Amino acid sequence: MQMLVNGVWMGTEVMPVHNPYTGEIIDKVPAASVELAQECAKNAACFRSPLSSWERFEVLQCSAREVLGRKDELSRLISREAGVALCSSRREIDRAYQALLFSAEEAKRLQGETLPADVVPGIPHKFAATWREPVGLVVAITPFNHPLNQVVHKVGPALAANNTVVLKPSEKTPLTALRFAKILLDNGLPAPMLSVLTGEADQIGPALVSHPEVDLVSFTGSVEVGEEITRIAGVKKLCLELGGNDPLIVLEDADLDLAVRIAVDGAFSNSGQRCTSIKRLLVHEAVAEKFVEEFTEATQRLRFGDPLDPCSEVGCLIDEPAAIRVESRIKTAVRDGAVLCCGGKRVGALIEPAVLDRMSPCSELVVLETFGPTAPIIRIRGESEAIAIANSTPFGLQAGIVTRDLNRALQMGRQLKVGAVMVNEGPGFRVESLPFGGVKKSGFGKEGIRYAIEAMTNLKLIVM
Repeated sequence: MQMLVNGVWMGTEVMPVHNPYTGEIIDKVPAASVELAQECAKNAACFRSPLSSWERFEVLQCSAREVLGRKDELSRLISREAGVALCSSRREIDRAYQALLFSAEEAKRLQGETLPADVVPGIPHKFAATWREPVGLVVAITPFNHPLNQVVHKVGPALAANNTVVLKPSEKTPLTALRFAKILLDNGLPAPMLSVLTGEADQIGPALVSHPEVDLVSFTGSVEVGEEITRIAGVKKLCLELGGNDPLIVLEDADLDLAVRIAVDGAFSNSGQRCTSIKRLLVHEAVAEKFVEEFTEATQRLRFGDPLDPCSEVGCLIDEPAAIRVESRIKTAVRDGAVLCCGGKRVGALIEPAVLDRMSPCSELVVLETFGPTAPIIRIRGESEAIAIANSTPFGLQAGIVTRDLNRALQMGRQLKVGAVMVNEGPGFRVESLPFGGVKKSGFGKEGIRYAIEAMTNLKLIVM
Protein backbone atom coordinates (compact mmCIF):
# COMPACT_ATOMS: atom_id res chain seq x y z
CA MET A 1 0.00 0.00 0.00
CA GLN A 2 1.41 3.41 -0.97
CA MET A 3 1.58 6.52 1.21
CA LEU A 4 -0.05 9.87 0.46
CA VAL A 5 2.38 12.75 -0.08
CA ASN A 6 0.96 16.20 -0.88
CA GLY A 7 -1.96 14.68 -2.72
CA VAL A 8 -0.04 11.97 -4.58
CA TRP A 9 -0.04 8.25 -3.76
CA MET A 10 3.58 7.19 -4.01
CA GLY A 11 6.43 5.12 -2.59
CA THR A 12 7.87 1.65 -2.87
CA GLU A 13 6.36 -0.78 -0.36
CA VAL A 14 9.30 -2.05 1.68
CA MET A 15 8.21 -2.05 5.34
CA PRO A 16 6.22 -5.14 6.36
CA VAL A 17 3.11 -4.83 8.53
CA HIS A 18 2.57 -7.95 10.63
CA ASN A 19 -0.47 -9.57 12.14
CA PRO A 20 0.66 -9.72 15.80
CA TYR A 21 -1.39 -12.85 16.49
CA THR A 22 -0.20 -15.00 13.60
CA GLY A 23 3.04 -13.22 12.72
CA GLU A 24 2.13 -13.18 9.04
CA ILE A 25 2.92 -10.19 6.82
CA ILE A 26 -0.42 -8.69 5.82
CA ASP A 27 0.92 -5.82 3.69
CA LYS A 28 3.89 -3.56 3.10
CA VAL A 29 4.18 0.23 3.15
CA PRO A 30 6.84 2.73 2.05
CA ALA A 31 9.50 4.08 4.39
CA ALA A 32 9.60 7.86 4.03
CA SER A 33 13.03 9.47 4.28
CA VAL A 34 13.88 12.50 6.40
CA GLU A 35 14.28 14.54 3.23
CA LEU A 36 10.87 13.49 1.93
CA ALA A 37 9.24 14.32 5.26
CA GLN A 38 10.78 17.78 5.25
CA GLU A 39 9.76 18.41 1.65
CA CYS A 40 6.24 17.18 2.39
CA ALA A 41 5.89 19.58 5.33
CA LYS A 42 7.24 22.48 3.25
CA ASN A 43 4.78 21.85 0.42
CA ALA A 44 1.87 21.23 2.79
CA ALA A 45 2.51 24.58 4.50
CA CYS A 46 2.04 26.33 1.15
CA PHE A 47 -1.40 24.83 0.51
CA ARG A 48 -4.48 26.85 1.46
CA SER A 49 -7.77 25.02 1.61
CA PRO A 50 -10.48 26.33 -0.73
CA LEU A 51 -13.26 24.61 1.22
CA SER A 52 -16.12 26.52 2.82
CA SER A 53 -17.53 25.50 6.18
CA TRP A 54 -20.39 23.74 4.41
CA GLU A 55 -18.04 21.85 2.11
CA ARG A 56 -15.93 20.68 5.03
CA PHE A 57 -19.11 19.58 6.81
CA GLU A 58 -20.11 17.53 3.76
CA VAL A 59 -16.69 15.87 3.40
CA LEU A 60 -16.62 14.84 7.04
CA GLN A 61 -20.25 13.77 7.24
CA CYS A 62 -20.04 11.67 4.06
CA SER A 63 -16.78 10.13 5.29
CA ALA A 64 -18.45 9.27 8.59
CA ARG A 65 -21.22 7.45 6.77
CA GLU A 66 -18.75 5.53 4.65
CA VAL A 67 -16.71 4.52 7.70
CA LEU A 68 -19.84 3.16 9.36
CA GLY A 69 -20.97 1.49 6.14
CA ARG A 70 -17.63 -0.32 5.89
CA LYS A 71 -17.64 -1.35 9.55
CA ASP A 72 -17.02 -5.05 8.91
CA GLU A 73 -14.13 -4.40 6.52
CA LEU A 74 -12.45 -1.76 8.66
CA SER A 75 -12.89 -3.63 11.94
CA ARG A 76 -11.25 -6.71 10.43
CA LEU A 77 -8.37 -4.58 9.18
CA ILE A 78 -7.88 -3.09 12.67
CA SER A 79 -7.93 -6.53 14.28
CA ARG A 80 -5.48 -7.90 11.72
CA GLU A 81 -2.88 -5.16 12.16
CA ALA A 82 -3.40 -4.33 15.87
CA GLY A 83 -4.35 -7.76 17.23
CA VAL A 84 -7.33 -6.57 19.28
CA ALA A 85 -10.55 -8.55 19.30
CA LEU A 86 -13.23 -7.78 16.73
CA CYS A 87 -15.59 -6.55 19.44
CA SER A 88 -13.06 -3.87 20.37
CA SER A 89 -12.47 -2.99 16.71
CA ARG A 90 -16.18 -2.61 16.10
CA ARG A 91 -16.48 -0.35 19.11
CA GLU A 92 -13.63 1.71 17.66
CA ILE A 93 -15.50 2.13 14.36
CA ASP A 94 -18.57 3.38 16.24
CA ARG A 95 -16.50 5.93 18.14
CA ALA A 96 -14.71 7.09 15.00
CA TYR A 97 -18.08 7.56 13.32
CA GLN A 98 -19.27 9.75 16.18
CA ALA A 99 -16.04 11.75 16.19
CA LEU A 100 -16.39 12.44 12.48
CA LEU A 101 -20.01 13.54 12.93
CA PHE A 102 -19.02 15.93 15.72
CA SER A 103 -16.16 17.25 13.56
CA ALA A 104 -18.59 17.83 10.69
CA GLU A 105 -21.01 19.75 12.91
CA GLU A 106 -18.25 21.84 14.48
CA ALA A 107 -17.03 22.85 11.00
CA LYS A 108 -20.20 24.98 10.82
CA ARG A 109 -19.72 26.50 14.27
CA LEU A 110 -16.40 28.29 13.93
CA GLN A 111 -17.47 31.65 15.25
CA GLY A 112 -16.22 34.64 17.16
CA GLU A 113 -17.93 37.43 19.04
CA THR A 114 -18.37 41.19 19.02
CA LEU A 115 -16.93 43.17 21.90
CA PRO A 116 -17.19 46.79 23.00
CA ALA A 117 -13.94 48.70 22.65
CA ASP A 118 -15.13 51.94 24.23
CA VAL A 119 -14.92 50.59 27.77
CA VAL A 120 -12.09 52.92 28.82
CA PRO A 121 -11.99 56.73 28.67
CA GLY A 122 -10.95 58.41 25.44
CA ILE A 123 -11.84 55.59 23.00
CA PRO A 124 -15.31 56.43 21.64
CA HIS A 125 -17.00 54.95 18.58
CA LYS A 126 -15.03 51.72 18.38
CA PHE A 127 -16.01 48.12 18.56
CA ALA A 128 -14.14 44.86 18.16
CA ALA A 129 -14.83 41.48 16.59
CA THR A 130 -13.08 38.15 16.86
CA TRP A 131 -13.08 35.11 14.62
CA ARG A 132 -11.21 31.85 14.39
CA GLU A 133 -8.75 31.05 11.63
CA PRO A 134 -6.91 27.76 10.97
CA VAL A 135 -3.43 27.59 12.47
CA GLY A 136 -2.12 26.37 9.11
CA LEU A 137 -0.19 23.10 9.10
CA VAL A 138 -0.95 20.42 11.70
CA VAL A 139 1.37 17.45 12.21
CA ALA A 140 -0.50 14.56 13.82
CA ILE A 141 1.43 11.60 15.25
CA THR A 142 -0.64 8.64 16.39
CA PRO A 143 0.09 5.39 18.31
CA PHE A 144 -0.73 1.79 17.49
CA ASN A 145 -3.49 1.05 19.97
CA HIS A 146 -6.41 2.70 18.14
CA PRO A 147 -5.41 2.75 14.47
CA LEU A 148 -8.57 4.57 13.35
CA ASN A 149 -9.92 6.38 16.38
CA GLN A 150 -6.65 8.11 17.30
CA VAL A 151 -6.32 9.27 13.70
CA VAL A 152 -9.89 10.56 13.52
CA HIS A 153 -9.57 12.47 16.79
CA LYS A 154 -6.70 14.47 15.31
CA VAL A 155 -7.48 14.64 11.59
CA GLY A 156 -11.23 15.29 12.03
CA PRO A 157 -10.92 18.50 14.09
CA ALA A 158 -7.93 19.69 12.04
CA LEU A 159 -9.88 19.43 8.78
CA ALA A 160 -13.02 20.88 10.36
CA ALA A 161 -10.94 23.96 11.20
CA ASN A 162 -9.66 24.08 7.57
CA ASN A 163 -6.06 23.15 8.34
CA THR A 164 -3.69 21.15 6.17
CA VAL A 165 -2.55 17.94 7.88
CA VAL A 166 0.51 15.72 7.73
CA LEU A 167 -0.28 12.47 9.54
CA LYS A 168 2.36 10.05 10.81
CA PRO A 169 0.60 6.86 11.97
CA SER A 170 2.38 4.19 13.98
CA GLU A 171 4.65 2.06 11.84
CA LYS A 172 3.00 -0.95 13.51
CA THR A 173 -0.53 -0.05 12.38
CA PRO A 174 -0.43 2.22 9.29
CA LEU A 175 -2.92 0.39 7.07
CA THR A 176 -6.13 1.68 8.65
CA ALA A 177 -4.88 5.28 8.50
CA LEU A 178 -4.11 4.92 4.80
CA ARG A 179 -7.52 3.37 4.13
CA PHE A 180 -9.18 6.24 6.01
CA ALA A 181 -7.23 8.81 3.99
CA LYS A 182 -8.63 7.31 0.80
CA ILE A 183 -12.15 7.54 2.22
CA LEU A 184 -11.66 11.26 2.86
CA LEU A 185 -10.33 11.86 -0.66
CA ASP A 186 -13.14 9.82 -2.21
CA ASN A 187 -15.63 12.06 -0.37
CA GLY A 188 -14.28 15.31 -1.73
CA LEU A 189 -11.31 16.32 0.42
CA PRO A 190 -8.77 18.18 -1.75
CA ALA A 191 -5.85 15.75 -2.05
CA PRO A 192 -3.09 18.22 -1.01
CA MET A 193 -4.96 18.91 2.26
CA LEU A 194 -3.85 15.58 3.78
CA SER A 195 -0.58 13.68 3.67
CA VAL A 196 -0.01 10.31 5.35
CA LEU A 197 3.67 9.44 5.76
CA THR A 198 4.66 5.91 6.72
CA GLY A 199 8.05 4.91 8.07
CA GLU A 200 10.10 4.67 11.23
CA ALA A 201 8.97 7.14 13.88
CA ASP A 202 12.48 7.93 15.10
CA GLN A 203 13.45 8.88 11.53
CA ILE A 204 10.67 11.07 10.22
CA GLY A 205 9.00 12.11 13.49
CA PRO A 206 11.73 14.56 14.52
CA ALA A 207 11.95 15.92 10.96
CA LEU A 208 8.25 16.79 11.04
CA VAL A 209 8.06 18.04 14.62
CA SER A 210 11.03 20.39 14.27
CA HIS A 211 10.09 21.75 10.84
CA PRO A 212 9.82 25.55 11.08
CA GLU A 213 6.69 25.73 8.89
CA VAL A 214 4.67 23.37 11.10
CA ASP A 215 2.19 25.36 13.20
CA LEU A 216 0.88 22.70 15.62
CA VAL A 217 1.94 19.22 16.68
CA SER A 218 -0.71 16.85 18.07
CA PHE A 219 0.90 13.75 19.55
CA THR A 220 -0.35 10.73 21.47
CA GLY A 221 2.25 8.37 22.89
CA SER A 222 4.85 7.91 25.59
CA VAL A 223 6.11 10.46 28.08
CA GLU A 224 9.67 10.00 26.81
CA VAL A 225 8.74 10.90 23.23
CA GLY A 226 6.50 13.74 24.43
CA GLU A 227 9.39 15.24 26.36
CA GLU A 228 11.61 14.96 23.29
CA ILE A 229 8.98 16.74 21.20
CA THR A 230 8.92 19.65 23.64
CA ARG A 231 12.71 19.93 23.33
CA ILE A 232 12.91 19.97 19.54
CA ALA A 233 9.61 21.50 18.39
CA GLY A 234 10.58 25.14 18.72
CA VAL A 235 7.97 27.89 18.98
CA LYS A 236 4.73 26.23 17.91
CA LYS A 237 1.54 24.95 19.47
CA LEU A 238 1.67 21.52 21.10
CA CYS A 239 -1.10 19.15 22.18
CA LEU A 240 0.39 16.13 23.96
CA GLU A 241 -1.55 13.13 25.30
CA LEU A 242 1.05 11.04 27.10
CA GLY A 243 -0.82 8.21 28.72
CA GLY A 244 -2.05 7.46 32.19
CA ASN A 245 -2.10 5.18 35.20
CA ASP A 246 -5.81 5.41 35.80
CA PRO A 247 -7.35 4.12 39.05
CA LEU A 248 -10.81 2.76 39.74
CA ILE A 249 -11.71 3.40 43.38
CA VAL A 250 -14.33 1.00 44.82
CA LEU A 251 -15.63 2.26 48.18
CA GLU A 252 -17.34 0.19 50.87
CA ASP A 253 -20.82 1.41 49.86
CA ALA A 254 -20.34 0.57 46.18
CA ASP A 255 -22.77 -1.44 44.07
CA LEU A 256 -20.42 -4.41 43.61
CA ASP A 257 -22.22 -5.80 40.57
CA LEU A 258 -21.72 -2.46 38.87
CA ALA A 259 -18.12 -2.24 40.07
CA VAL A 260 -17.30 -5.68 38.65
CA ARG A 261 -18.83 -4.84 35.26
CA ILE A 262 -16.88 -1.60 35.12
CA ALA A 263 -13.66 -3.34 36.15
CA VAL A 264 -13.89 -6.13 33.58
CA ASP A 265 -14.55 -3.77 30.69
CA GLY A 266 -12.12 -1.12 31.89
CA ALA A 267 -9.19 -3.44 32.51
CA PHE A 268 -9.45 -5.83 29.56
CA SER A 269 -11.12 -4.17 26.57
CA ASN A 270 -8.69 -3.53 23.71
CA SER A 271 -6.44 -6.06 25.48
CA GLY A 272 -5.75 -3.43 28.14
CA GLN A 273 -3.91 -1.29 25.59
CA ARG A 274 -5.61 2.05 26.28
CA CYS A 275 -4.25 5.11 28.02
CA THR A 276 -7.50 5.17 30.01
CA SER A 277 -7.56 1.46 30.86
CA ILE A 278 -8.00 0.69 34.55
CA LYS A 279 -4.43 0.15 35.67
CA ARG A 280 -5.06 0.10 39.42
CA LEU A 281 -8.12 -1.10 41.36
CA LEU A 282 -8.23 0.54 44.80
CA VAL A 283 -10.80 -1.51 46.69
CA HIS A 284 -11.98 -0.87 50.25
CA GLU A 285 -10.99 -3.73 52.55
CA ALA A 286 -14.57 -4.08 53.81
CA VAL A 287 -15.75 -5.33 50.41
CA ALA A 288 -12.46 -6.55 48.95
CA GLU A 289 -13.01 -10.28 49.51
CA LYS A 290 -16.39 -10.32 47.81
CA PHE A 291 -15.23 -8.02 45.01
CA VAL A 292 -12.14 -10.10 44.26
CA GLU A 293 -14.17 -13.30 44.17
CA GLU A 294 -16.80 -11.91 41.79
CA PHE A 295 -14.29 -10.04 39.64
CA THR A 296 -12.11 -13.13 39.27
CA GLU A 297 -15.10 -15.25 38.25
CA ALA A 298 -16.17 -12.65 35.68
CA THR A 299 -12.63 -12.45 34.29
CA GLN A 300 -12.39 -16.21 33.95
CA ARG A 301 -15.54 -16.16 31.82
CA LEU A 302 -13.89 -13.89 29.26
CA ARG A 303 -13.07 -15.59 25.99
CA PHE A 304 -9.62 -14.69 24.73
CA GLY A 305 -7.65 -15.78 21.72
CA ASP A 306 -7.73 -15.25 17.96
CA PRO A 307 -8.72 -11.59 17.40
CA LEU A 308 -10.68 -12.50 14.24
CA ASP A 309 -12.75 -15.14 16.05
CA PRO A 310 -16.16 -13.47 16.63
CA CYS A 311 -16.34 -15.23 20.02
CA SER A 312 -13.12 -13.65 21.33
CA GLU A 313 -13.54 -10.80 23.80
CA VAL A 314 -9.80 -10.18 24.36
CA GLY A 315 -7.21 -10.42 21.63
CA CYS A 316 -3.44 -10.18 21.78
CA LEU A 317 -0.96 -7.39 22.38
CA ILE A 318 0.70 -5.43 19.61
CA ASP A 319 3.72 -7.76 19.49
CA GLU A 320 5.47 -10.48 21.44
CA PRO A 321 8.02 -8.18 23.15
CA ALA A 322 5.10 -6.20 24.61
CA ALA A 323 3.55 -9.42 25.92
CA ILE A 324 6.87 -10.57 27.38
CA ARG A 325 7.17 -7.25 29.22
CA VAL A 326 3.69 -7.64 30.75
CA GLU A 327 4.39 -11.28 31.66
CA SER A 328 7.61 -10.23 33.40
CA ARG A 329 5.82 -7.61 35.49
CA ILE A 330 3.18 -10.13 36.53
CA LYS A 331 5.86 -12.61 37.64
CA THR A 332 7.73 -9.88 39.54
CA ALA A 333 4.54 -8.84 41.34
CA VAL A 334 3.83 -12.43 42.41
CA ARG A 335 7.40 -12.87 43.58
CA ASP A 336 6.99 -9.71 45.67
CA GLY A 337 3.87 -11.04 47.42
CA ALA A 338 0.88 -10.40 45.15
CA VAL A 339 -1.72 -13.15 44.77
CA LEU A 340 -2.39 -14.20 41.17
CA CYS A 341 -6.11 -15.01 41.20
CA CYS A 342 -6.30 -16.00 37.55
CA GLY A 343 -4.64 -15.58 34.18
CA GLY A 344 -1.19 -14.33 33.31
CA LYS A 345 -0.19 -17.13 30.95
CA ARG A 346 1.48 -16.05 27.71
CA VAL A 347 1.54 -17.63 24.26
CA GLY A 348 3.35 -15.44 21.74
CA ALA A 349 1.75 -12.01 21.86
CA LEU A 350 -1.31 -13.34 23.73
CA ILE A 351 -1.65 -12.78 27.49
CA GLU A 352 -4.46 -14.41 29.44
CA PRO A 353 -6.39 -11.66 31.33
CA ALA A 354 -4.85 -11.53 34.80
CA VAL A 355 -6.28 -10.52 38.19
CA LEU A 356 -3.76 -9.89 40.97
CA ASP A 357 -4.83 -9.25 44.56
CA ARG A 358 -2.98 -7.69 47.51
CA MET A 359 -0.72 -5.66 45.27
CA SER A 360 1.82 -3.27 46.69
CA PRO A 361 1.33 0.34 45.49
CA CYS A 362 5.09 0.33 44.82
CA SER A 363 5.02 -2.65 42.45
CA GLU A 364 6.44 -2.07 38.97
CA LEU A 365 3.16 -3.38 37.56
CA VAL A 366 1.24 -0.41 38.99
CA VAL A 367 3.90 2.29 39.20
CA LEU A 368 4.59 2.07 35.47
CA GLU A 369 1.92 2.29 32.79
CA THR A 370 1.43 -1.40 32.04
CA PHE A 371 -0.14 -1.74 28.60
CA GLY A 372 -1.81 -5.13 28.83
CA PRO A 373 -4.76 -7.14 30.21
CA THR A 374 -3.87 -6.93 33.90
CA ALA A 375 -6.02 -5.93 36.88
CA PRO A 376 -3.90 -5.24 39.98
CA ILE A 377 -5.97 -4.83 43.16
CA ILE A 378 -4.72 -2.69 46.04
CA ARG A 379 -6.73 -2.96 49.23
CA ILE A 380 -7.40 0.35 50.98
CA ARG A 381 -8.71 1.33 54.41
CA GLY A 382 -10.53 4.50 53.38
CA GLU A 383 -10.86 7.34 50.94
CA SER A 384 -7.83 9.27 52.22
CA GLU A 385 -5.56 6.33 51.48
CA ALA A 386 -7.23 5.89 48.08
CA ILE A 387 -6.57 9.51 47.16
CA ALA A 388 -2.96 9.32 48.34
CA ILE A 389 -2.28 6.20 46.26
CA ALA A 390 -4.16 7.51 43.23
CA ASN A 391 -2.14 10.74 43.29
CA SER A 392 1.19 9.02 43.89
CA THR A 393 2.17 8.53 40.23
CA PRO A 394 3.53 11.06 37.73
CA PHE A 395 0.39 10.53 35.62
CA GLY A 396 -2.94 12.29 35.96
CA LEU A 397 -5.30 11.39 33.13
CA GLN A 398 -8.65 10.12 34.44
CA ALA A 399 -10.08 8.27 37.43
CA GLY A 400 -13.25 6.39 38.35
CA ILE A 401 -15.09 6.19 41.67
CA VAL A 402 -17.81 3.65 42.50
CA THR A 403 -19.98 4.76 45.42
CA ARG A 404 -23.62 5.40 46.30
CA ASP A 405 -22.71 8.69 48.01
CA LEU A 406 -22.45 11.35 45.29
CA ASN A 407 -21.44 14.08 47.74
CA ARG A 408 -18.55 11.89 48.86
CA ALA A 409 -17.59 11.30 45.23
CA LEU A 410 -17.61 15.05 44.59
CA GLN A 411 -15.35 15.71 47.56
CA MET A 412 -12.92 13.02 46.44
CA GLY A 413 -13.08 14.27 42.87
CA ARG A 414 -11.82 17.65 43.98
CA GLN A 415 -8.76 16.04 45.56
CA LEU A 416 -7.78 13.71 42.72
CA LYS A 417 -5.02 15.19 40.56
CA VAL A 418 -6.41 14.10 37.20
CA GLY A 419 -8.00 15.70 34.16
CA ALA A 420 -11.38 14.00 34.68
CA VAL A 421 -13.23 12.00 37.34
CA MET A 422 -15.97 9.52 36.42
CA VAL A 423 -18.53 8.65 39.10
CA ASN A 424 -19.98 5.14 38.87
CA GLU A 425 -18.12 4.76 35.59
CA GLY A 426 -14.68 3.60 34.61
CA PRO A 427 -11.87 6.05 33.89
CA GLY A 428 -12.11 5.09 30.22
CA PHE A 429 -15.51 6.74 29.77
CA ARG A 430 -15.35 9.26 26.95
CA VAL A 431 -17.79 11.14 24.74
CA GLU A 432 -16.49 13.01 21.70
CA SER A 433 -18.18 16.28 22.71
CA LEU A 434 -16.44 16.40 26.11
CA PRO A 435 -12.92 17.72 26.83
CA PHE A 436 -10.27 15.02 27.17
CA GLY A 437 -6.76 15.44 28.52
CA GLY A 438 -4.74 15.03 31.66
CA VAL A 439 -2.41 16.84 34.02
CA LYS A 440 1.11 16.20 35.25
CA LYS A 441 2.97 13.86 32.87
CA SER A 442 -0.22 12.78 31.18
CA GLY A 443 0.32 15.78 28.94
CA PHE A 444 -1.27 19.11 28.18
CA GLY A 445 -3.86 20.46 25.78
CA LYS A 446 -7.35 19.07 25.31
CA GLU A 447 -8.87 16.71 22.83
CA GLY A 448 -12.61 16.28 22.41
CA ILE A 449 -13.71 17.70 19.07
CA ARG A 450 -14.70 21.27 20.00
CA TYR A 451 -11.73 21.65 22.33
CA ALA A 452 -9.30 20.28 19.77
CA ILE A 453 -10.63 22.74 17.20
CA GLU A 454 -10.01 25.60 19.62
CA ALA A 455 -6.38 24.49 19.84
CA MET A 456 -6.15 24.08 16.07
CA THR A 457 -7.33 27.61 15.34
CA ASN A 458 -6.00 31.09 16.09
CA LEU A 459 -8.27 33.78 17.51
CA LYS A 460 -7.99 36.97 15.45
CA LEU A 461 -9.15 40.37 16.66
CA ILE A 462 -10.16 43.35 14.52
CA VAL A 463 -10.99 46.77 16.01
CA MET A 464 -12.99 49.32 14.01
